[in-house]
Amino acid sequence: MADEEKIKPEARRKSSRRRKRSVHGGGSVFLRSDGRYGAKFKVEETGKWKYLYGDTEKEVTEKLQQAFYEQKQGILATGPKQKLETYLTYWLDVVKKPELRRTTYARYRIHIYKHILPRLGQVPVQKLTPQQVQSLYSDLQETQSAGSIRMLHSILHEALDNAVRWNIVSRNICDAVTPPKPGKHEAQTLTPDQARKLLATVKGHDLEALLIVALTTGMRHGELLALKWQDIDLESSSLQVRRTVSFLAGQGYKETEPKTDRGRRRILLPQIALEALKQHRIHQREAKLQAGEAWQNLDLVFSNAHGYYMHSNNLRRLFRALLKQAELPEMRFHDLRHSAATLLLSMGVHPKVVQEILGHSNISVTMDVYSHVLPSMQDDAQSKWDTLL
Repeated sequence: MADEEKIKPEARRKSSRRRKRSVHGGGSVFLRSDGRYGAKFKVEETGKWKYLYGDTEKEVTEKLQQAFYEQKQGILATGPKQKLETYLTYWLDVVKKPELRRTTYARYRIHIYKHILPRLGQVPVQKLTPQQVQSLYSDLQETQSAGSIRMLHSILHEALDNAVRWNIVSRNICDAVTPPKPGKHEAQTLTPDQARKLLATVKGHDLEALLIVALTTGMRHGELLALKWQDIDLESSSLQVRRTVSFLAGQGYKETEPKTDRGRRRILLPQIALEALKQHRIHQREAKLQAGEAWQNLDLVFSNAHGYYMHSNNLRRLFRALLKQAELPEMRFHDLRHSAATLLLSMGVHPKVVQEILGHSNISVTMDVYSHVLPSMQDDAQSKWDTLL
């Protein structure tokens, strides 16, 4: 009997510790059998119980109070628990795919499947932490450029913003993550003498017309490779940019419209470009006769030997070889676009006109990218005052 009396008070104390304690505002806190603390409260939106856990009574009480606050503000995460892989694949294919261009969707998919899911795909969305994402960015810097990681960050941030709207999570943890700063690429542009040297070297080459048009119009390489003869009006000395083409792994070549309305533009052609295009058309007709039935009638201006799309890798390879032959510095094919803008501005062409030729969405883009050219233009402007006065 004495032994029973000794045991019962101890048992009562143990039971007391495990008993639920009501918390102001609703819900309760309790000690679990494993020594940790738990809390539960009823979610107003669903009527279901939501459980929280922590190592101490203080920790779980604070979590409960925070949940009450989020519920009151309408930001409480009440969505179903799911792994990041499940959520991201659904978000990409159901939410984003209908509104993205095919090339943009392909980039999103590559970033998600190649970089995010292998590392974080099995982490529950609601348990994803800023530290996990920051570590991912840090590791990726060994193989990926800062620009690529920033693109990945933008995609993940956008996806988690949507998760917040759906109440799957209460906050976007990407707000607490710092992507690497973008590396500053110094565009290699041609001087007038170098441009003349390149065109002299390319004389009679299969790429002669393409390089002349690229240099005098500043068109992007995807726009050039999608250009069709129906887009060129030799009578009005102009061409119309209506589309661009990209090569997508597993899908082949895909034509899309320019990203913006400004991208769809009319460009007047100088005489050197007109003459080059006329000669190019003659050579292309000869190539068509030689190819016979193998020729593909896509109406492309700059095609391969069988009338099909010219592969970007082949274009870049041939361009590098021509630069070496001309004893010019190495540069990207895209730098011809920068060269066109720089040369136009240095000739005194108004930045607004340059913006329209390049197809920039607004003039601030043009002014920002080519601000290095403006000081020389200001020098020229100031010297005109001396002539005037």
